[in-house]
Amino acid sequence: MVSAVSVVSAVVLTGCTGELGADPEASASPPPPSASSGGGYGAGPLANPDGTKPGLAAIGSEAGRKSARQLIERVRTAGRGPKTGYDRDEFGYAWMDTADGVPLARNGCDTRNDLLRRDGQELRFRSGSDCVVASMTLHDPYTGKTIEWSKQRASEVQIDHVVPLSYSWQLGSSRWSEKKRRQLANDVLNLLPVEGRANSAKRDSGPATWLPPDKAIRCSYAVRFGQVALKYEMPVTAADKRAMLQQCGG
Repeated sequence: MVSAVSVVSAVVLTGCTGELGADPEASASPPPPSASSGGGYGAGPLANPDGTKPGLAAIGSEAGRKSARQLIERVRTAGRGPKTGYDRDEFGYAWMDTADGVPLARNGCDTRNDLLRRDGQELRFRSGSDCVVASMTLHDPYTGKTIEWSKQRASEVQIDHVVPLSYSWQLGSSRWSEKKRRQLANDVLNLLPVEGRANSAKRDSGPATWLPPDKAIRCSYAVRFGQVALKYEMPVTAADKRAMLQQCGG
């Protein structure tokens, strides 16, 4: 537990986009260690198959890109069905801590704050809490920007579902059990804190129609998309698979 100090900002965590707000008191914590692998900030996806390490680093070596293509090749394809019947509530309430079967479940901290604690640096917590993040520095993997979050820039950071929930619905999660859908929505493998504008631009797109603005991270993003699809035995569209392979030199 870290010692409490007074600060002027904290966090109000609302909505599915993962926007950050503020609170009058907070406590500080030291930054988590970087797990750099292959360039960029954080862990490369091939070295982080469960998503518990921070960030998303670029895959720089040809050996790594070959392994990336091999992983993506294992993802099966299917046509994208209709969005009929999709509702966010079909995946449980937002950021539930009780989605059993995924890392960090039932640790007393909601999924959104788990992600902010995982990826943020120079964390400050709400006074009396070692869960609720009040402010932080984020190295955004999608844009390459460093974001200093504060109350005045509350919407700058959102939590992205790498495989969007609506996309998954159209590729088969409409037929899954409620338990499995809740797992997908709260699995840290499928979640990244990112710049809010990039997340809003992505919406429910697959890799054929949206990729991170930072080209250096696109192969890693494709791998993470593939890791989620493989874990949940979910197909992607043929166009999306081609785009994923192309990002890794295929």
